[in-house]
Amino acid sequence: MTGTPEESGAVRAGRLLVATPALTDPHFTRTVVLLLQHDADEGALGIVLTRPSGTGVGEVVPSWSGLAAGPAVVFTGGPVQPEAAICLGRVVPGTPAGPAFAPLADAQLGTVDLDAPPTDGLRHVRLFAGYAGWGAGQLEDEVAEGAWWVLDALPGDAFAARPERLWGDVLRRQGLPLAWQATAVADPRLN
Repeated sequence: MTGTPEESGAVRAGRLLVATPALTDPHFTRTVVLLLQHDADEGALGIVLTRPSGTGVGEVVPSWSGLAAGPAVVFTGGPVQPEAAICLGRVVPGTPAGPAFAPLADAQLGTVDLDAPPTDGLRHVRLFAGYAGWGAGQLEDEVAEGAWWVLDALPGDAFAARPERLWGDVLRRQGLPLAWQATAVADPRLN
């Protein structure tokens, strides 16, 4: 689905947060964050989909490396608890994924318990070190201040083969006027 920021509506789990050019925090510049949890009273938790590291999944959890979506590296999920691991999985439609899989808003996408053995129902996994977190009301304030566009996710966004292009790809599919933002240079001084 696509839509302008005005049409995109509420912040909720399963949506994308796309950093606007106004967001200059180096942890989030030109990032796309998938919201995993959102609660008005407790805050929000998401993972950055656009920051692959140089560490291979096989170096960290060898038993899951065969299911790792390319690039098969650990991603930097955000600045909070960088030692914590969050694994996303995508199931084969119509196939049970087993007890290690906890679906999100999209039943084909969910978190995976890395302590359980891999199951046949999973199509892909992606491993994230750390996460992005916001206290109650903090994310809504950032959205209102123009730091984030809240947009619908497509099923493949969490497993993009070229994560460095995801920010621009998500913006381009929104149509005008938001699609123009995908052509903005990272450093306006270079214009």
